[in-house]
Amino acid sequence: MASPSPPVLPISNSQPSNAASAASAQSQPPIATPAFRAFINQISDSVRHGISQRRPWAELADRSAFSKPESLSEAALRVRKNYSYFRVNYLAVIALILAFSLLSHPLSLLLLLGLLAAWLFLYLFRPSDPPLVLFGRTFTDRETLGLLIVVSVVVVFLTSVGSVLISALMVGLAIVFAHGSFRVPEDLFLDEQEPVATGFLSFLGGAASNAAAAAAPVVAARV
Repeated sequence: MASPSPPVLPISNSQPSNAASAASAQSQPPIATPAFRAFINQISDSVRHGISQRRPWAELADRSAFSKPESLSEAALRVRKNYSYFRVNYLAVIALILAFSLLSHPLSLLLLLGLLAAWLFLYLFRPSDPPLVLFGRTFTDRETLGLLIVVSVVVVFLTSVGSVLISALMVGLAIVFAHGSFRVPEDLFLDEQEPVATGFLSFLGGAASNAAAAAAPVVAARV
């Protein structure tokens, strides 16, 4: 008489579940690094283009071209003409004053960099799926936006960041207006140089528009 065969134990195959989890992991949208990379590239290209359009610093500091304006209208006319010609140099001076002010206040610099990084990586260039999870709590896109706005108001208006930025901008603008008022612009070829100089102003607008275009798919996914 043949002995009975041993019972067959059911064995669950975990390969389909593993394959499904791997497929779902692959289907999740990656971090929006291409948009952030395009934003950084656009800023670097605009900065290089602006630096290439700057005027010689020796021409900016030519002592023989300085004289006291006879009236406020003449001073305003000089400021307008000098700004059209030395636009990139003036913006560089203001940027250097801002950088020096922030470097002399390390706490303000760290707060400003942290705020900028929070906007970039927590909202602008972060995919909407999966949602943001901080300290064990899940935040929706509206909650994240509201939290960033509140943090921005606190950082700018309730810390030293706002006072440092405003004071640095006022000092930079005062230097620009003083130089533009006392610099005689008769030796400047404004008719030939003004159309080229206006190209640097596209730095802010061009970088912002390209950043918006790069971040558009991420923002559209939230809506």
